Amino acid sequence: MNQKFKLILFVFLMVGTTCFSQSDVPPTPAVQGAPPPPGTPIDGGITILLAAGAYYGIKKSIKR
Repeated sequence: MNQKFKLILFVFLMVGTTCFSQSDVPPTPAVQGAPPPPGTPIDGGITILLAAGAYYGIKKSIKR
């Protein structure tokens, strides 16, 4: 495959994916005071990220 064919294929795949991902259905409005839907992450794993950063920082400082 030549470079031009790969570029054209990539562009068509990206355009197709973008068009397919567009939705005509608007999201439902949130009701004040209602709990979030099940499965919604509250912190998104920020505690794990902070713990991993602290571990990495301590490990690097001890190595020096």
